[in-house]
Amino acid sequence: MIVLRAKNLCHSFDSLIYEGLDLVVNEREKIAIVGVSGSGKSTILNNLCTMLPPTNGEVDILQFQNIYTLNNQELLYIRRYELGIIFQAHYLFRGFNVAENLELASIVSNQPMDMELLERFEIAHTLKQHIGELSGGQQQRLSIARVLSKKPKIIFADEPTGNLDSRTAHKVMECIFEYVEKQNAALIIATHDRQIAQMCDKVFMLKDQRLREISL
Repeated sequence: MIVLRAKNLCHSFDSLIYEGLDLVVNEREKIAIVGVSGSGKSTILNNLCTMLPPTNGEVDILQFQNIYTLNNQELLYIRRYELGIIFQAHYLFRGFNVAENLELASIVSNQPMDMELLERFEIAHTLKQHIGELSGGQQQRLSIARVLSKKPKIIFADEPTGNLDSRTAHKVMECIFEYVEKQNAALIIATHDRQIAQMCDKVFMLKDQRLREISL
C-alpha cells in the first residue's frame, strides 16, 4: 500500500533548491535521502511532512490527497495522529521533566507511554530528571522515543542520530526499523551516515537540484 506520493515537487528560496521531484513510499519501506550539507534534504522532508508547502507540485499522504489544499485543522490532524517528525532540534519542553514530556505526547496522541522503548533507549532511569539535566544524546533519544510512542504511520527523521555515538545510533536505528516493520509504517530519513543509509530499502541522492535513486 502506498502511504506517500510526491509529484513533480519544486522548491525555491532565493534560488532553486530542487525541481521535478517524484517519490513513492510504501508501507514498511525505509527511504534514505543523502547529499551534501545545504543541498536541501531538510527542505524535502519539510515539504513531505506538511510543514512547508512546495513552490510547485503535490504531496499525497495516506488517504489525504494534495495535502496543501487542506485547511490548517486538517493538517494539524495529520501531524498529530498520522505522522512522526524527528527534527534536528529536539523541541522538548525544558520546564518539564522527562516523564512530563512523555505524558504530554501521550495526551496529544491518545497513546500510552512505551516503557519498554525507554529501557531499550537506556533513558528509563531519567524519568524524574529535567530536560536541562540530560546530555545531548539523552535528549535526542527522548525526542525519538516520544515520536515512536505516538504510533505514527510515517516517520520523517532529519539526522536523527547526529548526537549519538555509533553503538547507540545503531541501537536506536534498529528500534526505528523494527517499529516500521511491526506497525506497517514507513520511514523517510535524511542522513549523512552512510551506514544508516545502507540499512534502508532505497537510497536517493539530492544533487544538482535533482533527486535520484542510487546504490551504495
